[in-house]
Amino acid sequence: MSQPIRKHSYGGRTLDRPLLTRTAPNWILFGLALVGMALTAYLTVSALKGHAVAGCTTGSACDVVLGSRWSKLLGLPTSFWGFLAYAALVSIAFVKRADIHWKLAWMVALFGVLYSSYLTAIALFELKAACPYCLSSLVLMTAILGTVAYQRPPGLVKFSWTPWTLKTVFGSLVLLSLIHLSYTATWNDSPFDRAKLPALAEHLAKTAKFYGASWCPHCKDQKRMFGAAADSLPYVECSPLGRGGPEAAVCQAMNIQGYPTWIINGQRFEGALKPEELARYSGFESPPRPVK
Repeated sequence: MSQPIRKHSYGGRTLDRPLLTRTAPNWILFGLALVGMALTAYLTVSALKGHAVAGCTTGSACDVVLGSRWSKLLGLPTSFWGFLAYAALVSIAFVKRADIHWKLAWMVALFGVLYSSYLTAIALFELKAACPYCLSSLVLMTAILGTVAYQRPPGLVKFSWTPWTLKTVFGSLVLLSLIHLSYTATWNDSPFDRAKLPALAEHLAKTAKFYGASWCPHCKDQKRMFGAAADSLPYVECSPLGRGGPEAAVCQAMNIQGYPTWIINGQRFEGALKPEELARYSGFESPPRPVK
């Protein structure tokens, strides 16, 4: 690294300190981030085209995770945001100023590790499943963070690990909290009047069938939308013996390929539907309000 002179002022005195610059890109960071870009690009393209990824058969743990509500953020595959993070690290690998290069790489990698850890925790404890692609990204991002920590350039002005770590972890957690709110708010946001859910569920029992599986996260989300009225939904269990067991004959006869699947007035809809969508597809008319 070359060392141009930079002026610093402390207590009225001007001190000369070397400004470290990189003479070559950070090839280690570049290589690791490039692998991450390839992994997340594959997942993103597969999600956008609706293709199953290698090794993720219907009902597998990987399929459960990649088909859950956490598989999309702001309408785009979660893997796309991971792709942007890895792409940012690839770009950072070419930043010449050593101090700026290191701080940017640290912040992106730290957030990447925390975000991947959050998604892994959701998969293991909420979905009761594990996706090898997601775990691979967590391992890769952790390796990047470890590499960046090891590469910290000497002589950073006023640098101390403790305040720096606390500051960057706090900022990352704030951003992660906003992302969590986005996941939950986006899914739960519905203009449908909750007071009408029991009537809608009873109407659906006459006009539709709701095919699902006990282990399917989207099916649980679908029922959760109806609260106590979920017991009135026309639900058909397609996996009576659990994940990996044979599909129920009635579901095979209906050629159910994914969960949940709604068949409403002869039309097939795959994926969880919001109450207002179910009302529209089924021709639900709100019951008149009682006259006071």
